[in-house]
Amino acid sequence: MGGSKKKIEMTGDELKSMLKGSFQFKSLGGVRSPGLRLTEEDLAWWRDAKIGLFIHWGLYSLLGRGEWVMHKEKIPAEEYAKLADRFSGSKFDSHRWAEVAQNAGAKYMVMVARHHDGFALWDSPGSYGGFTSVNSAAKRDFVKEYVESCRKAGLRVGIYYSLMDWRFPGYFKPKELLDNALLMKKQCYDQVEELVSKYGKIDILWYDGGWLAHQGHDPDAAWLWEPVKLNEMVRKYNPKTLINPRSGWEGDFYCDEGSHMINGKIIPVPWEKCFTLGSLWGWVEDDEIMSYEEALSLMINVIIRDGNVLVNVGPDPDGEIPNEMVDVLERIGQWLKNNGESVYGTRGGPFQPVDKVYGSTYKGNAIYLHILDADEFEKLKLPPVDGKILRCGLLNGVNVEYEQTGEGISLKIPPQFRDTVDTVVKMELDSPVKFGTDEEIVLV
Repeated sequence: MGGSKKKIEMTGDELKSMLKGSFQFKSLGGVRSPGLRLTEEDLAWWRDAKIGLFIHWGLYSLLGRGEWVMHKEKIPAEEYAKLADRFSGSKFDSHRWAEVAQNAGAKYMVMVARHHDGFALWDSPGSYGGFTSVNSAAKRDFVKEYVESCRKAGLRVGIYYSLMDWRFPGYFKPKELLDNALLMKKQCYDQVEELVSKYGKIDILWYDGGWLAHQGHDPDAAWLWEPVKLNEMVRKYNPKTLINPRSGWEGDFYCDEGSHMINGKIIPVPWEKCFTLGSLWGWVEDDEIMSYEEALSLMINVIIRDGNVLVNVGPDPDGEIPNEMVDVLERIGQWLKNNGESVYGTRGGPFQPVDKVYGSTYKGNAIYLHILDADEFEKLKLPPVDGKILRCGLLNGVNVEYEQTGEGISLKIPPQFRDTVDTVVKMELDSPVKFGTDEEIVLV
């Protein structure tokens, strides 16, 4: 990151022990190549954006049993490939996807361009066997449409790409069937080059599936993928693309995946939590959808710990995002319209979170308290802060009674103004908020 900070190296286990949190970072211990990593300035837009929309849609959507259906049900590659004759995307509308993202308050999107089944949603000459949407019933380049709609809507463009491909026996036995594994690797390099060279500026490259034979984790497979070489190619076309660590290289930010709640202290590294509103990442028929309250609570618990949130939806076989998911996203978007000042452009702190009670964000002279349980919060005293409080109030202008002493700060929130998920109180100081250190933590 920035060269002016002192680098402190620690393992992921060391960080977890220190913070005693529930986060589960994927792909720690990736190949080091400091020259590839972006600077803090390069990451600034992403850290300010805070909210992204993740989209899993592909051939697997036709079956309605999740994105791993081919592998879990042991569907032969030849049989699975026949689904392409039915894959039309008859109601696919990338402008609508972008509209849903905007209404949800997202500032960037990440589209699955190719999952583990090998089916590419773009015109990919590098695809083994021409297994692409252009060669399906749809005869469309969905990535091209998606990228254009993102840019038109002012959303940053993210692309997900899985290195693995279940169609290759060499994936499951890479050392025994090395020639076949190398053929899969060639497809990976060709397709990644297509994605970062054919569609203009790509803001985020979100890798997945680097581990081999479904064993170990991504850095274990670096001997095959050569992730530094792969990502040097990405940088050649897109020097400022943010890259996650799932290719086996250490990456520009860290990833926590799944719907488990985040607790513990503020996490002092750039990180992102991705979770899905459904039971699986891809579309499931008659799925049980996460409630608005559950989703927003999960998001707030990430943001007060200085993380980004990537919320996933799985469009149906025709390409439409289910109404139940849209409803949850729109409610989140409405909350962000009213409270976005406390989210966008902020950093986690200066108060360390108290699990299930409160946390905080800050920018400039303002601290934003995110109060998750107002009754328990009023029993506590906030730690002292540098600077004098000039005003405390809700974002709708209602004043909040407070007392500031050398021992700390007490507040009383009127019961009629308490939100069921997160009551936001803005605390305005007479000087900029101070938080953080001159150290940069690097996980190894």
